[in-house]
Amino acid sequence: MYPNPFGNYPVIGRNTYVHPSAQIIGRVEIGENCFIGPNAVIRADEPEKGKVSPIIIGNNVNVQDGVIIHALAGTEVRIGNNVSLAHGAIIHGPVVIKENCFVGFGALVFKAVLNEWVFVGHRAVVQEREIEREKFVPEGVILTTEYSLPVLSSEQKEFIKKVCRINLILTKQYLLSDK
Repeated sequence: MYPNPFGNYPVIGRNTYVHPSAQIIGRVEIGENCFIGPNAVIRADEPEKGKVSPIIIGNNVNVQDGVIIHALAGTEVRIGNNVSLAHGAIIHGPVVIKENCFVGFGALVFKAVLNEWVFVGHRAVVQEREIEREKFVPEGVILTTEYSLPVLSSEQKEFIKKVCRINLILTKQYLLSDK
């Protein structure tokens, strides 16, 4: 964990596990019971008029291996509770990801809003869009224009819950092994 050049330090909530290879830089706030995996990069350091906008991550969030979270100067990233960002995803602000979302392997979310219970499939791109709640963005789709999305299935919703549960278990176990 490092400050940015403007003196902003990360703030990490209780019972959050940050892997030693993860890089958390600047004006970053991470909630409680989160898992920050190996080689994840969360960097809030681009100023606008001398001020850096925050990256705010809620509770029970898992940021898996190799995820990158960053934002353009003057914009922020807000991630709600119970969100899973799978291996290699890129979240680049301005972005809002509301509660209970899943962003798949290698997916890109940029200048976008994901409302509650959105499932972004692996390698999908969501750019300059707001996605309605309980929608599924299929794998590999490049979503920059109007496109009719399917409704999230109950199986996909259960998958989101399962990934969150497993990563909460990992968080607790890693914290115990560090003691």
